Amino acid sequence: MSRRLCLITGASAGIGAAMARTFAKAGYDVALTARRTDRLEVLADEIRLRFGVETYVIAADLAQPEAAEKILAELESHGRVVDALVNNAGYGLPGTYSSTAWQDQRDFLQVLLVAVCDMTHKVLPGMVERRFGRVINVASLAGLMPGSSGHTLYGATKSFMVRFSQSLHLESAGTGVHVSALCPGFTYSEFHDVNDTRETVSRSTPAWLWLGADEVAEQGYEAVEANRAICVTGAPNKAIAVLAKLIPEDWALALMASGSGRFRKQ
Repeated sequence: MSRRLCLITGASAGIGAAMARTFAKAGYDVALTARRTDRLEVLADEIRLRFGVETYVIAADLAQPEAAEKILAELESHGRVVDALVNNAGYGLPGTYSSTAWQDQRDFLQVLLVAVCDMTHKVLPGMVERRFGRVINVASLAGLMPGSSGHTLYGATKSFMVRFSQSLHLESAGTGVHVSALCPGFTYSEFHDVNDTRETVSRSTPAWLWLGADEVAEQGYEAVEANRAICVTGAPNKAIAVLAKLIPEDWALALMASGSGRFRKQ
């Protein structure tokens, strides 16, 4: 195929679906993977008709250790390689660490951390060899903030994603491969519906802190094209990220302690 291919994980809704549309608009064929095949099929049909590109639907559960290998094998069977990768799949796991089952925490780490590293490790050598590649790791503003009570591993995995992306960004310098960590704040998507915090977050968060998924995706695409290691979306979130660096750690942690109940289900 003459067009490059972008693989998006967690593509069935929200930022993942918006990323698929953004890369298709830029002329990429897109491979969509998530657990919900019905939604992927609808999105694939929309993108194919709207942008005239090829689409591939691959149902996969990234909580399964072999998922990345199976996804890439499916693309290889179509004679395709991954030129751009958006590691977007993720979710929130409500509750405190001690109140949740380890199996749930293990699956969470598999999806948000291990699968990201696995997939990236598998596609990166080919990108370097072909002298072209784009990797967007969808992190979060939470990855640039102190830890919070509840959803214990979420901020930790997103902080890892930021540092991981920075290291890959430096390692890939001069190879034609661009790596960026996308750090959105509050985004209109299904994220808060899935983890049952929609009512709490909507009630306690001002409208000016929210961005649409399409806007987040556009900013992420622009950042990786410009080869910026970190992209924090929206002026208010940029200000928050800077403030988190400037104020003393004890003050920042106290602020998180006072605000965790507004954004995290305990």
